[in-house]
Amino acid sequence: MSEFANLRRRLFGKPLDPLDTKARRHIALVAFFAWVGLGADGISSSCYGPEEAFRALGEHTDLGLYLALATAATVFIIALAYNQVIELFPTGGGGYRVATRLIGPYAGLTSGAALILDYVLTISISIASGVDALFSLFPLGFQPYKLAAEVAFIVALVLLNLRGMKEAITVLLPIFLGFILTHAFLIIYGVLTHATVLPSLVPDVWHGTLDLSRQVGWTGVAALLLLAYSQGGGTYTGIEAVSNNVNVLAEPRVHTGKVTMLYMALSLAFTAGGIILLYLLWGASPVEGQTLNAVTFGAIINSFGWDARMSGAALLVVLALEAGLLFVAANTGFLGGPAVLSNMAADSWVPHQFRYLSTRLVTQNGILVMGLGSLVILLWTGGSVSTLVVLYSLSVFLTFAVSLFGLCLYWARLRAGRNWLGRLALSAAGFLVCAGILLMLLAEKFLEGGWLTVLIIAAIIAVCVTIRNHYDWAKAQLKKIDADFSGIPFGSVANPPKPDPSRPTAAFLVGSSRGGGLHALLWVQRMFPDHFRNFIFVNARTVDAQSFGGREDLEAMKVEANASLSYFANFCNSKGWAAKSYLSFGTDPIDEFTRLAERVLGEFPNAIFFTSKLIFDEDNWLTQILHNQAAMALQRRFHLRGMQMVILPMKLSV
Repeated sequence: MSEFANLRRRLFGKPLDPLDTKARRHIALVAFFAWVGLGADGISSSCYGPEEAFRALGEHTDLGLYLALATAATVFIIALAYNQVIELFPTGGGGYRVATRLIGPYAGLTSGAALILDYVLTISISIASGVDALFSLFPLGFQPYKLAAEVAFIVALVLLNLRGMKEAITVLLPIFLGFILTHAFLIIYGVLTHATVLPSLVPDVWHGTLDLSRQVGWTGVAALLLLAYSQGGGTYTGIEAVSNNVNVLAEPRVHTGKVTMLYMALSLAFTAGGIILLYLLWGASPVEGQTLNAVTFGAIINSFGWDARMSGAALLVVLALEAGLLFVAANTGFLGGPAVLSNMAADSWVPHQFRYLSTRLVTQNGILVMGLGSLVILLWTGGSVSTLVVLYSLSVFLTFAVSLFGLCLYWARLRAGRNWLGRLALSAAGFLVCAGILLMLLAEKFLEGGWLTVLIIAAIIAVCVTIRNHYDWAKAQLKKIDADFSGIPFGSVANPPKPDPSRPTAAFLVGSSRGGGLHALLWVQRMFPDHFRNFIFVNARTVDAQSFGGREDLEAMKVEANASLSYFANFCNSKGWAAKSYLSFGTDPIDEFTRLAERVLGEFPNAIFFTSKLIFDEDNWLTQILHNQAAMALQRRFHLRGMQMVILPMKLSV
């Protein structure tokens, strides 16, 4: 093993076998781990969402009680609506699949583009907010180093996720549990300490509301509340993460997803609503260089009566765990983002390479794109949480609104099943809430960063349409080639001749296109008539994120691959030619083809390998990105091993 291979194994771990049933069990998440890995995004938003909402109230902090109640209610409305997504789409895909199947492909593209940006911003805002929490403990002179720290944390998470999702979650689990326990204690203690105030809180808030209404009118009160409510929209982010990643959950996936969603809704509603209530009860006010959470929790800890040193240490632990949870939440972007890219790649909106798994059975290309995208956003915004919250909330609520509108259409058309009317009402309520927040954010924050969200999503959509158009054209050309060869008659396949290893052998590296395989076979027969006596067909199927979704998907892939190889062998046998086939499955087709070719050469020492490569009238950067260069890579690998290989051009033109 080379030094590079040794280093890679140490960094990312040893390869996993995608066909081993234990491999999926190894990476599948039970409800508890899913709550940690996927729910952390939602819970972590309590570190910045409630603060943004409370600050928007200005001096009218009494209205914070309404925000606390509305926040908790909204969490449950959206979570219950997304339970329907888990039921309807148990293979994952979440908002992208809902919009695609229930509304249309372009609605799905819009939702998918928003989700890609959403997960990039999940990483960016979580890292930025986490570093803010950490630097709340340091003197103001440390502020210039925040951006460098944010970059370092993103690089660390990229490396951790390349090892595998469960490994990343296991490492981050103690931080998550520490946050839950400390914040639950502080919220309960902080509320109970003011228990004597609670009976009069509601009347006082109501009287304050009446006074404000006399000054600005009920419309002004409603506008202030809606603005603050929408500013805290970041609180609800992450709720859709479970529905997007149902395919990585342990069986039974739908049940596991619903349990995970329940854990998430309960913990987020309690934490976010409780923190807003603490702001109100403890009279929290902004302090330069500190988050509102730091100010409030510091006041609660100081009320314990401990000395300054011990109180400072306790606050350090709380804020360190808060920062740590935000880093756990950033990890959700590395789980959800690649999953969305994989689903979009299956529909040819993005390059097919985003479906491929690494040797650790993670979508490596998606992880790298998420990391790079979050770095660009962080550097562009300078790590400003306020700016990132605006970008983040708009992308999230666009996805929410489109997905919930799709559910409304589904139940309105179906009008059947148990409690369909109640489900329609729930979906409609969720849609109205999310669409209202989205419109409010657009109106209030368009010039403060909202325009950038619209521009980025529009740019992603434009790129995706260009990619899809090319793939559709290429697919149509390949179908024509398949159709041209489909009319070639077969003879009898009874008593086929046996391959003779001592005779010249033509070995074809084939894929799923029957026309492409026959094109190569007939080209060789035409160029070398009656020279080859054995015809070998070699196929290495890539186990990608779609086929790895469950055992039934892998079995379907095996059946299709064997049928394709049987077609080639039967065609040769019907012509009186000896034929044999080889098949393997793995995450790297280059490695699998090489391994099978060495096996073929061991049995047929006079073998020459042939494969086809798509050639376009205009070969440019787009075609090079969208169509992998496997043929060239294989030829180099084979030649280095002393194996002969010929690449046959298969031209696609208008």
